[in-house]
This record gives sequence, structure tokens and C-alpha cells, in this order.
Amino acid sequence: MKIKKPKQFQIKPKISRANKKLGKAPGTVTYLGYREKTDSVIHVIGYNEKAFTETYPKNLEDLIISKSSENTNWIDVVGINDEDFIERLGKLLNLNALLLEDAVNTQQRPKIDEYEGHIFGVFKMLYLDDNKVMISEHVAIVLFKDSVLVFQELEEDVFEGVRNRIKAENSRIRKRGADYLFFALIDAIIDNYFFILENIHSKIEALEEEVYQDPTQEVAQRIQLLKKEVLKVRRFIFPVRDLVGRLIDSESDLISKDTKVYLRDALDHCIEINESLQIYREMSMSLMEMYMTNMSNKMNEVMKVLTIMASIFIPLTFIAGIYGMNFDNMPELHMKNGYYIVWAVMIALFIGMMIYFKRKKWL
Repeated sequence: MKIKKPKQFQIKPKISRANKKLGKAPGTVTYLGYREKTDSVIHVIGYNEKAFTETYPKNLEDLIISKSSENTNWIDVVGINDEDFIERLGKLLNLNALLLEDAVNTQQRPKIDEYEGHIFGVFKMLYLDDNKVMISEHVAIVLFKDSVLVFQELEEDVFEGVRNRIKAENSRIRKRGADYLFFALIDAIIDNYFFILENIHSKIEALEEEVYQDPTQEVAQRIQLLKKEVLKVRRFIFPVRDLVGRLIDSESDLISKDTKVYLRDALDHCIEINESLQIYREMSMSLMEMYMTNMSNKMNEVMKVLTIMASIFIPLTFIAGIYGMNFDNMPELHMKNGYYIVWAVMIALFIGMMIYFKRKKWL
């Protein structure tokens, strides 16, 4: 499968959910997202312990033909902004209208819903592009008895490792059913969160160094962007722990006890991720406090130098002011060495004050 590199993520005006959904009945398939409209592409991987097939059905009729009941089928639908296609696919697979509505709503919070005959999950797939820019992609996964249906926005994803394991003979995933494939896809999404957290940690460390060494206005702006990124990641990742817990506690016969053992391992990863994310959130918030503190210290140093300079020149200015007056009867003005004496006094005051400030460790 040829992987297309996504364009660098750009912040765009938020799509108004209220405007697009206004007046429409619940369950209406309405795409809410920023991706350009493209034709949906279907990729079907069928496998069992001994065989492996890979097809690209051109239409929904071909999908039914390529979907074998003897295999575990991974149906990957790339492109969710073709509303008519998604609605026809939902009718063909007997999917609930509310499920389809959430599948094409990229603003949907991560969730798990159980329906008769299938389990539906919404997740946020996060990964880094070549420029270390975070890409967020909406992913919906539906578990059937012998199939897993995946809706994703882009061809780029984090599932390449799962595909390679399926292609490998004698791999564990080839010996198990659709519920294990369902777990493997969720686990791939969760594992990639660690790379996102590592990237955030690197940014925090770099900003800490800059805050201590050169707290400029640009650094403050980058701290604000980092805080927004951490909050965004937290909103995407934080609910996943509860969702995995719901799958473990589910009484649905679609998930076997053996698969729940692996889901518990994914739950441990979620707990670790959330704990790290909480730490990074606090660190990102404290960066601005550090920035303001360092800027305040820097300003205090400037004021300290100015105050010392003013303290030094105040008595010198006082002396110069006295002998700058225009009174006729000023005896010192007629002294032969008066000019040199005043200079000597002023220099002595300057040196004396510098020694005093040095002893007080103000310099």
C-alpha cells in the first residue's frame, strides 16, 4: 500500500458544529473536518493462520465479494468526507446511523459504544511528520464477529506495524480472531502516543534552557504554543484509559477473555501515558512562570545597576551643583587649586562608594 505524506498541519478556523448540524435529524451523516473532499478508498486484508490476501475493491459490490467469512477481514476505508459513500456503506453493513454520524465527525470526543452485533470506537491517531509537526487524525473502528472496519481521514497512519505482523507467517495475530485485530489497532494508536510525549518532553527541555539563558518574547510565544499543544493532546489522550477499561469490563461475546488480557496491558500503557502527560502539563504551565520570574530578575538587575549609578552620581552632582552657583562671595572659587581639589574630592567619593558597594556585594 503506497503511503502518501500529509501536508504540514495548519491551524484553520474551527468548523461550527452548530451551523452544520442545525436542523438535521440525529444520525444524519455530516462530515465535520478540515480535509479536502476526496473519493473514499477501500483496502481489504483477509487472513487466517495459513493464508493472506490483500485487495482494493473499486465499489461496494466488490467489497462483499472480497470479504470472506473464512478469514479475519480488516476493511480499511480511507477518506470519510464522501458522505453518500459512507451512508451507503453503513446500510450495506447494517450500521447504526448514530455510529456513522460519529464516524465522520472529526470533532467527536474519543468514545466506545456497544451495538447489537458490533462494537464501535472513536480515537485520535497522533503522529509526527518529517518536520516533527504533530498530525492529528480522526479514526473510527468497528468490531464485528469476523471483521474490523476502520474509517480514517488520511492514507498515512500508525498501522504499518500491524500490517507487517499480518503478512508474517506464524505471527500471533494470524492465529487469532477479529477481536485481537481490534486490540492490535488500538494498541498501535496508544503506543504512538509515547512518541508524541517524547516530542513534547524535548520541547519542554529546549524551552527550559532558553528561558534560563535568553528569555525573549519569541520564547514566550513558543511556551504559549506548547501549552496549547499539551492541552490538545491531553483532550485526545486522556479519555482513552476509560475506553480501554470499558472494553475490559464489557460482557460482549465479541471480545474473548484472552484478548482482554492484552487489553489490560494496553490499559497499563494508558495509565503511564496519562501520568506522564499530567507531569508535562504542569511543566508546560510552570515554564511561563519561570519566564516571568527570569524576566523580572533581569529587570531587577537592570534597575540595580541604574540605582547604583544614580547613587554614585548623586553626591557628585550635588558638589557640581554647589560650585555651579553664581554667587559673588564664594571663597573656594578664588582658590588657586580649587578646581583640582574638587576633582580630587569627587574621585575619592567615587572610589569610596565603589568599595562600599563591593563590600556589600551589590556589585
